[in-house]
Amino acid sequence: MTSPFLEACELACERDQRLLFEQLDMTLRPGEMVQIAGPNGSGKTSLLRLLAGLMQPSAGEIRLSGQALEQQCDTLARNLLWIGHAAGIKGLLSPEENLAWLCALQVPASRTAIWQALAAVGLRGFEDVPCHTLSAGQQRRVALARLYLDPPPLWILDEPFTALDKQGVAQLEAHLARHCEAGGMVVLTTHHTLGQRPSGYRELDLSRRGMACE
Repeated sequence: MTSPFLEACELACERDQRLLFEQLDMTLRPGEMVQIAGPNGSGKTSLLRLLAGLMQPSAGEIRLSGQALEQQCDTLARNLLWIGHAAGIKGLLSPEENLAWLCALQVPASRTAIWQALAAVGLRGFEDVPCHTLSAGQQRRVALARLYLDPPPLWILDEPFTALDKQGVAQLEAHLARHCEAGGMVVLTTHHTLGQRPSGYRELDLSRRGMACE
């Protein structure tokens, strides 16, 4: 078995003087998908933010390729694609402009590649309209188009199926599964029951104490 790419060791998270979880262990290897489950307020988004290096744990450690995450910030940035619960796009910019700006933070994308990514998520013909004129589902698709633009191997996604229609859900499920089967990694939260799961799928339920996901 390959060594974990990302590893959480005895993590604890406290928010607003309330303990969300503790003694949490998790490993993530190439080809694997971990779905974080649990009721509202159990710390699902907080755990994603910890794994993405956006928060610090109250206790425990996160390791990237066996080293403490705080020593691997540049490596994490090169290997991570984070999409939060909000679409994270600017309403006054077009889908093309949003994606060009977001990609420039890591690997710049050509106009052709951006248009192809937008076509892949069903937004052909909407490349140059202001995003504030799009529906919530279309704005979500703009954000998800990043998954088609030569993305890094680790995807951390908070409720990626929000506002998608049935066709969009099925397409995203298939794309996530293909990414994992090709050796990529996904950690996600969703209230949606996944109909398509890669062979490396596991669930980590934050409603349980003494949690471990190996």
